[in-house]
Amino acid sequence: QVQLVESGGGLVQPGGSLRLSCAASGNIFIVYDMRWYRQAPGKQRESVATISSDGSTNYVDSVKGRFTISRDNAKNTAYLQMNSLKPEDTAVYYCNADLITRTTMRTYNYWGQGTQVTVSS
Repeated sequence: QVQLVESGGGLVQPGGSLRLSCAASGNIFIVYDMRWYRQAPGKQRESVATISSDGSTNYVDSVKGRFTISRDNAKNTAYLQMNSLKPEDTAVYYCNADLITRTTMRTYNYWGQGTQVTVSS
């Protein structure tokens, strides 16, 4: 059974920083792209950042220069360093990944349960 578990969310003041982690566990053969999404109340879920297995990255315009996605392939873990946080960054942040399990040897897409990030004074 594969799980993606996020951690690191919380309450932070505007201008502050948080670091989110997403650990993939289970009978994993390989992890391909890992992504962070977010969903604010009353809004659609949006893609925030993506990192491929070779380390190439992509960001939504609203977080460029403030957020950094990274990964540790040995730990099957992705990170999202969020700096200069704004109230509009308030959302539930979800981890998403494409990976192959040893039991199926096929690529499937998985979601984490989400972690709340609240930016408020």
